[in-house]
Amino acid sequence: MPLEQLWATWRSSYVRSDAASRDQVPGGGPDDDRSLFERILTSGAPDSETFILHRGRECFAILNRFPYTSGHLMVLPNRAIPDLEDLTESEEHELWSMVRESVVALKASMRCHAVNLGVNLGAAAGGSQADHLHVHAVPRWVGDANFMTVAAETRLHSVGLPEAWTAIRDAWPAG
Repeated sequence: MPLEQLWATWRSSYVRSDAASRDQVPGGGPDDDRSLFERILTSGAPDSETFILHRGRECFAILNRFPYTSGHLMVLPNRAIPDLEDLTESEEHELWSMVRESVVALKASMRCHAVNLGVNLGAAAGGSQADHLHVHAVPRWVGDANFMTVAAETRLHSVGLPEAWTAIRDAWPAG
């Protein structure tokens, strides 16, 4: 049986980067006291560069720049708050409505069989951006578990970020 080679060359910029560069905002922007997500939201860079999928009054959805699977997105309030109990009633309503819309968009655009939803509240829970609450929506397919993450500490993505951004944005229920 010949050896198969798997290529995901678009991930090379992540692999070659240092950890601090992963918190840089597309299009620049000051590294001030605001959260990474607040800086992205107000950067002035086009949504096609920041990968913002949808903007609401109090919340927004964005592709994860370092996804678990193709189409991995996050929904979060515009303001940086660390915990669910810090949400106002209107933020809570919009957040969970947008999570529902994100699932609809993922199923339509990525043709996934299921979606994992998750929230890491605090650094001890696994949150790398623990200062800004965000809900992960991760599309899943039957049979998508493989050995690469465990054996090679590598993830394979069949859809690049720009392609996923276009597909999910076009499938977003709110237009």
